[in-house]
Order: sequence, then structure tokens, then C-alpha cells
Amino acid sequence: MITYWQQIDGLFTKTKKNEINEGIPLWVDARNVTRDETTELQEEYQIEADHILDILDPDELSRLEDGEDYILTIVRVPIYDPSAETPYFTGPIGIIIKGNVIITICWTDSEVLKDFGANRIRNIKLTDFPSFIVQILNRANLNFLRYLKEINRRSTSIQNEMRLEIENQEIMQMLGLEKSLVYFTTSLKSNSLLLMKMKNTKLIKFDEEDLDFVEGVAIDNRQAIEMADTYSNILFGVMDAYSSVISNNLNVVMKKLAIINLVMMAPTFVTSFFGMNFKLPFDNLPGYIPVIAATILCVIAVIICWWLLNLNREAVSAVKDAKRMTRKQRKNIRIETKKIKKQEKKLSKR
Repeated sequence: MITYWQQIDGLFTKTKKNEINEGIPLWVDARNVTRDETTELQEEYQIEADHILDILDPDELSRLEDGEDYILTIVRVPIYDPSAETPYFTGPIGIIIKGNVIITICWTDSEVLKDFGANRIRNIKLTDFPSFIVQILNRANLNFLRYLKEINRRSTSIQNEMRLEIENQEIMQMLGLEKSLVYFTTSLKSNSLLLMKMKNTKLIKFDEEDLDFVEGVAIDNRQAIEMADTYSNILFGVMDAYSSVISNNLNVVMKKLAIINLVMMAPTFVTSFFGMNFKLPFDNLPGYIPVIAATILCVIAVIICWWLLNLNREAVSAVKDAKRMTRKQRKNIRIETKKIKKQEKKLSKR
């Protein structure tokens, strides 16, 4: 869908194509574009077909390029889609400056462009196209930071659920969040390189106020990169820890099954040996004696199995008690150190 915006009294206002005031800068907002709409933009504003394809490529990195009669800037922005397998991902927005017109093209919808159309951004001037591009980068950084906090909260809630019971669905959700953090880190680093190039290039001319704004946006970008790296490392460590817990639980179950199997091997061996088709040594005995003997053997096997399982539980409980004792000792040490510090402060005041 293509929407035409012009700034009137400091606010973006939708304008019909046949009512555009050519004396005022125009913003052409193209989101969720179809093939016919991209063809229309390409023919009307003489945009190269390769540049259109680059903008519509979901994996295209941020860059600044000079066209024939226009300047192309591609910025990576965060996108949230709750129905997708990976709900948090990134996509490119193509920004084209041509004369008195600035064109933004995106293959999907974006919160960044929504904020511009809803007039949620202050102190923005459509007459200053370089500042408009930096405002898009600044808004993208703010959305990156907001989505990173949401990812952190979601990972914390999933971890709380996994403490009760680990299921495949929760593991897949954690993997999706980990993938989102990788996407965010890559896109933020790409935007960081774009900011460096914008400060050093002559394609886009900034005044002193814009240069200060670019420096502030670069600081926010670095902060977002550090947050993404931190959350990614934490999530990787959590997934590694839970994989160790799963393998440990599997080892405990296999150990119990091995104990049961070893205990049951003795009666199985006896019954299979005497079940062969040859004369048995106790054929002359009454029929109830073998039944009693088999019952006694089964009872003994059950008792031995119960004893071994209880022994294993006692060992596990002893380890847990030891851990609890160490935690209590640590708490007591911390409390005592705090008391000592308070006493030292009182003495120093005296």
C-alpha cells in the first residue's frame, strides 16, 4: 500500500495523489507493497530495478549508495510478528531521496513507520531529509531496546515454567528467542556501520546539529548492541544448563532401569533354565513347592530392588541437604558480615 504524506503545521497529513502540493516536501510511504506498486514507483520516480530488489530482500544489510538521480539508504529495523515461528526479527527499509521527495519502501509493516505516520515523533521536519533518515535510525534503536527487554521478560517466564517441567514447546520457544537475539545483533552492527559511513560520506550533508544527533543515535546503537550480546550470552548459558539438567535426569532414569534389570536377571535366568524341555531335579516334589519357591524368589527380588532405590534416594537427599546447609552457612556469613560492617560504621561515627 502506498500512502502520500505532507507535513502541515508540523504534523504529517495524508494527501491524495491528485491533491499533492508540489511546493511542499513529500513523503511516499510504501509498506506491504505488491509487485504492481513497486513497478509503479519504479516507473514514476525512475528507480533502478536492482535497488528495488535489494530493498525487498529480507536479508539485505544496511548500506548507503548513490543512484543516478537519487540517494539510496537501507536501514534494518525490528519487526514483531506473534504468529511467526521467530516472533522477533528484522527487516530492511529502503529510503530514497530524490529532489523534493523522500520514499520509504518496506516489504512488510513496521512499527517505526507507523510511529512516523501517527505523529508520535517530536521535533521532526520533513524539509530536512538527512535528519529524517537519522530519526528513522533513532526510532529503530528505541524499538530494538524495547523488544530486547520484552525478549528478556519472556525468557525469564519460560525459565520459570521449565523449572517445574521441561517440555519440547518451551525449549523451542527459547531457541526462537535465541535466534531473535542473533538477528538483532547482526542488524544493529549493520546499522552501526551505516552511521559511521553517513558521518564520513559526502552523499548526505549534515549540519552541526544533525551531527550531534547522529552521535547520540550511535551511542544508543552501541547500547543496544551490548544489551543484545548480554542477553544472548545469558540465554546461551541457560540453554546449556538446561541441556545438562535433561541429560542428568536421563542418566538417573537409566541408572534406575539398569538396577531393576540386574535384579530381575536372576529369577529370569532360573525360570528360563528350568523351563527347558528336559527332566528337572525336583519333579518328584509336590506341585505347590515350586510355586512357593518362585514366590519367595520374587519377593526377595522386590525387596532388593526397593532397598537399592531407597539407597539411591537417600544419597540424593543427602546431597541436597548438604547444598542447603552450605546455602544457610553462606546466608549466615553474609548476615554476620553486614552486622560487622554496621558496627564498624557506628564506631567510626563515634
